[in-house]
Amino acid sequence: MSRLPFELFLALRYLRPKRTFVSVITLISILGVSLGVAVLIIVISVMSGFDHDLREKILGFSAHLTVTESGSTMKNYRQAAAVIAANKNVRGVSPFVLGPVLVETQGDTNRPALQDAPMLRGVDPATEIKVSELPKQITTGTFDLSGRGLVVGVDFANNLRLQVGDTLSIYSAREIKKMKDARDQKKEVTIMPDDYEVRGIFDAGYYEYNARVIVCSLANAQDLYDLNDSVHGLFVKLNDPYQAALVKKQLEQALNFKMNEGTFYAQSWMDQNSGILSALIVEKNVMFYLLFFIVLVAALCILSAQITFVIQKTREIGMLKALGATKLQISGIFLAQSAIIGIIGVASGYGLGMLAVAYRNEFLHFMRNATGWELFPASVYGFGELPALITPSDVAIICVSSFVICILGGLLPAVRAGSLKPVEALRYE
Repeated sequence: MSRLPFELFLALRYLRPKRTFVSVITLISILGVSLGVAVLIIVISVMSGFDHDLREKILGFSAHLTVTESGSTMKNYRQAAAVIAANKNVRGVSPFVLGPVLVETQGDTNRPALQDAPMLRGVDPATEIKVSELPKQITTGTFDLSGRGLVVGVDFANNLRLQVGDTLSIYSAREIKKMKDARDQKKEVTIMPDDYEVRGIFDAGYYEYNARVIVCSLANAQDLYDLNDSVHGLFVKLNDPYQAALVKKQLEQALNFKMNEGTFYAQSWMDQNSGILSALIVEKNVMFYLLFFIVLVAALCILSAQITFVIQKTREIGMLKALGATKLQISGIFLAQSAIIGIIGVASGYGLGMLAVAYRNEFLHFMRNATGWELFPASVYGFGELPALITPSDVAIICVSSFVICILGGLLPAVRAGSLKPVEALRYE
């Protein structure tokens, strides 16, 4: 005698593969649940990875808070930095100058001169390490901004064919203004740009930073923008970046109370990147709901198979009822079938999804080498590799909800089978 419960024993017996239409639908149901769970795990893990890695790259290259003075540059930035540093939540403060420039490489007979319009970031090398990971992200050369030293992003260097030791000419707002004034006065004046030496190449891990930002010393940036001893603002690093909203209010109150001139504003890293961060969260939720329809379709297959199965087994149901089986036991047989389908589908989908996430980049490299297609180009998505983060809570929600949907798919036929009366079930046999 089998030690299995009566309902489970019959459910397993009825689920044995047979060359019938019901068996085909059952296999399709298992495959549908498996694919639905696998795709959900893959997509949600990739979306979570994008969100996590993007935050890490932003926090590594950018400051947690950016403090500026309304309507003007910040002249008393040293006093403002002292006020900010007095806050117990602040780890570091550093001044900055930030603005667009025009650049041109030194061409020769072998290669033409190339131009671009990146963002120039002027920093204080002594304090920059306190607010960003930039000095640690140098992959070639050194973080040397002395004299007219310059560090550039790896993609910027590739686009302009730059190497450490090359010279880069920079046309700032000052030179452009001089050329405009000379043109207005109808004078022919040649404005020579400043030449800088590429001392290092950094890799921030994010395409937007690597391709669009170049870095020089604070003094050189002040000279390029005619700022004298003022700056555009202060970068602030916190002990906890997720406390930025709270510290932002504290710093604004302290600065506007203690500083004698100007109105100070602070902007958090979440404010500066709110568009893309919010978009990732919305996309993750939308993808979850859309892809969950795959599991719902599989549940409809389970419903169809169970209805057909109940009709086929009407005579057996009548006999079991005549032998004393209760309504709950009969319903349990068909619910157990749905549960078995759900368990097999969810388990196989979980394994397939985890395997695909683990070897995602190997698959992308294979596809790129085999077909030449770049499925996730860094210029669009910002990452050289496809990120992924497996969150146990997300996986648990996917697996549990999929299993519940499978049970619900077989609920109606199970209730219908349990409500059959023995006389009606055997009347036409």
